[in-house]
Amino acid sequence: MDKMKEITDRIIYATLSTVDGNGQPWNTPVWSLHDENYTYYWCSWTESQHSKNVRENGKVFIVIYDSSAWKGTGEGVYIKANASEVNDPEEIQLILGMRSKVKRSDRKIEEFQGDYPRRWYKAVPENIWLNDDGEVNGNFVDIRKEVTL
Repeated sequence: MDKMKEITDRIIYATLSTVDGNGQPWNTPVWSLHDENYTYYWCSWTESQHSKNVRENGKVFIVIYDSSAWKGTGEGVYIKANASEVNDPEEIQLILGMRSKVKRSDRKIEEFQGDYPRRWYKAVPENIWLNDDGEVNGNFVDIRKEVTL
């Protein structure tokens, strides 16, 4: 759990995987925030492919990792989650409060509602894994170990 917290607190970009109604995968990096329960939040244009996919099918997979890590030293957090658009003004205000702690912010709730083009989205985890070293028949393999929250 300490390893997961260190990774997720240090890395601000998440790779978000979604699927459209035809089963076509889509993967995109997003600047993100997370709360103490590892619910992830990001802001995107409502017409971005991943935003459309979240509205159509809320199943997402998120990977948080340092892409500049030296070969064999990489660590990652893998999250299977249910995602949705955030429309509740109180929840948007909470997100904006979290955002202001890491990034200067004078945004208003109204900028993420109505005719404005961007929305906040959230992904609530179902399962979380960390990568680890494993062995099969004397050979190294990269394995996933599930984390219990």
